Amino acid sequence: MKIFKSLAFGVLTVLFLSFSQSEAEAHSPDLHVGVSGGEVTALQQKLQKLGYFTTQPTGYYGSVTKNAVIRFQRDFNVPATGFTGSLTRSKLNQVDMIARTVHGEARGESYNGQVAVAAVILNRVDSSRFPDSTYNVIFQRNAFTAVNDGQYWLKPNATAYKAARAALLGADPSGGATYYYNPAGVTDTWIYSRPVIKSIGKHYFAK
Repeated sequence: MKIFKSLAFGVLTVLFLSFSQSEAEAHSPDLHVGVSGGEVTALQQKLQKLGYFTTQPTGYYGSVTKNAVIRFQRDFNVPATGFTGSLTRSKLNQVDMIARTVHGEARGESYNGQVAVAAVILNRVDSSRFPDSTYNVIFQRNAFTAVNDGQYWLKPNATAYKAARAALLGADPSGGATYYYNPAGVTDTWIYSRPVIKSIGKHYFAK
């Protein structure tokens, strides 16, 4: 019995240490209070577009930036450390990819229409009929015109970032759509086989 308890304790200890190490690695402070430079400026600009950083970017990671990061982390279920480790960077990258897609695909649409486009991306991630990550959904072959024609690489504006944020936090004006299209620009009539559930601006949203 004592041997069993010792073995069990040993296994739990190893698991705990492994978990602690992985957590520490995941939250390693890439950017933190006291550092400065271009990376901090870029972070501040992104947080500003998302509505978390409310002053002009300075390039210095002080208390204002820390508090902005904490608010972002809390909204996106990342431990509120106040520094940007790999988990925070990963979530920011996800927001960035969606914002780029929204800006490239729907920057002429209303805010509601842009949120709907962002929601379609996330609905595809959740669907078994599509890839299971934001990156793979966006870069699936011929999935998005903006990727094909290079508009994906344009710098997204604040509206695109806020639309991405809203969708990631649960907003879905599309009504659960996994497709959208502008009927004036359809080149593949297959899309007409999908049942339309909503129309927002120039886009039809379908399942």
